Amino acid sequence: MTRSARRTGLDPRALGELATQRLGSCEKALPDAAAGLTVAEFLATAPRLSSFLTPLLVLDGAALGANTARLATWCAEQGVDLAPHGKTTMAPALWERQLQAGAWGITVATPSQLRVAVAHGTPRVLLANALVDPVALTWLARALDGDPELDVVVWADSVETVAAMDAVLAPLAPRRPVDVVVELGAAGGRTGARTPETADAVAAAVAASPWVRLRGVGGYEGSLAHDASAAGLAAVRGYLADVAALHRRLVAAGAYVEAGEALVTAGGSAYFDDVVAALGPLADPDGGSGLPTRVLLRSGAYLVHDDGFYRGISPFSRSGGSPFTSAMHAWARVVSCPEPGLALLDAGKRDVPFDEGLPEPQLVADALGAPARPLPGAHVSAVNDQHAFLRTDPASAEQVRVGQVVRLGLSHPCTAFDKWRWIPVVADWSEPDPVVVDLVRTLF
Repeated sequence: MTRSARRTGLDPRALGELATQRLGSCEKALPDAAAGLTVAEFLATAPRLSSFLTPLLVLDGAALGANTARLATWCAEQGVDLAPHGKTTMAPALWERQLQAGAWGITVATPSQLRVAVAHGTPRVLLANALVDPVALTWLARALDGDPELDVVVWADSVETVAAMDAVLAPLAPRRPVDVVVELGAAGGRTGARTPETADAVAAAVAASPWVRLRGVGGYEGSLAHDASAAGLAAVRGYLADVAALHRRLVAAGAYVEAGEALVTAGGSAYFDDVVAALGPLADPDGGSGLPTRVLLRSGAYLVHDDGFYRGISPFSRSGGSPFTSAMHAWARVVSCPEPGLALLDAGKRDVPFDEGLPEPQLVADALGAPARPLPGAHVSAVNDQHAFLRTDPASAEQVRVGQVVRLGLSHPCTAFDKWRWIPVVADWSEPDPVVVDLVRTLF
């Protein structure tokens, strides 16, 4: 498919196909009434939340909209752009929300995710990883040759990475080079060149190759800290200063001679304020300093946010201002109360995230969609494959009963979405037994 240079969103035909997909009888948590209907036909019946099975992951449309608008406005005020990490949700319908709010493009992490993005007409895609898989690199080269409007940028952190790309691309002799960002890392981090000299050598290797083209510099600060302590923030800020220095060094060396526009990219959802403080001054969209330069944040978790790790570490939470709102919750049913103070819920590791903290019990109700009340003093002590261990004070009057449902706050959207193929969206989950207004399809 050839993209219009004016289009900023996904391919409407690809998005439309999501609504025409026919639902089967084995879809996780969907009611029997959905079987045999297309998504659009099912939604036209105005299904209520109470018709779904537990365990169930639910999204709040109002919170999704507010979070999207909040970061889009902030980025515009700061003079930076956003290429949100699509791997958080792997849901093209949610990517479209972000693109329509002004996002420059979508970031992905793997070749398979890249194929999903291209198949749905994503105008610009940043693969925040090296691409040395021969099958995937061959596919990308052919895709670039077949679509002059397709804009894909990948990463490289070593001379060996560039050599591996050249070995695949040279026999193909593609008409278009593959754009590359030099990734700078740091000791104790994840990928990325560990020294300035290595990063400079990567840029030189790219310049010497006819098959790849230097497009910018980038990295990921989130692997250097896991909190907002003084030591953690110092590590993040020192690293970001090194990323900025690498870009300035390449500009001075004339390394971007073919780029047209340089990209400088960093920024997860935990330290994007520090990224803007360090890299924002590099943004120069008009090229007044001689080279048009775009600074790209890759924050992804902000869209859905959470009631755990990101609730505590997000810059908007730490600043004391207006924080993001969690747009996801799970509902799980009490299936056993085998001893005082212990209840077993029907949601486990295959349903809810647990890598950044266990689910947080918040409300209890007699049924899905029924009035709910707080569940103070309760906590989840462990999760098995299909169960969560809900602990309450045996002496408290607030005890749960078999058959009731518990709303769980979740931590880490990146490992929540991958457990679900269809996720219902309600317009406002404060309404009694809310109508499901959308089904979000994930493509992991």
